[in-house]
Amino acid sequence: MSALIETNHRKIAMSKKEVFHFTVRQLVEILKSLPQDLPILTSGYESGYENFYQPEIAELKHEPENMYYDGEFQVAEDDEETFDAVVLRRVVRDE
Repeated sequence: MSALIETNHRKIAMSKKEVFHFTVRQLVEILKSLPQDLPILTSGYESGYENFYQPEIAELKHEPENMYYDGEFQVAEDDEETFDAVVLRRVVRDE
């Protein structure tokens, strides 16, 4: 199954078989095609949407066997195969 995102006359194909859906370059291109004064949010814990913290670079590992609620990518340990990625962490609100 694949999805298409249309950006200013260009389409970027995404396949579920790909490990990463976007690079920074692709995301910037998509964001440039949108109204520049819109807020950007991320999905909430169970429902709805949240703000996110300043983007950061984190050293991660790919663990595709994880349950969906643990995330496919985890913070890396010292001796594992790792990679750097830009991470957007959602704001966690205390009630």
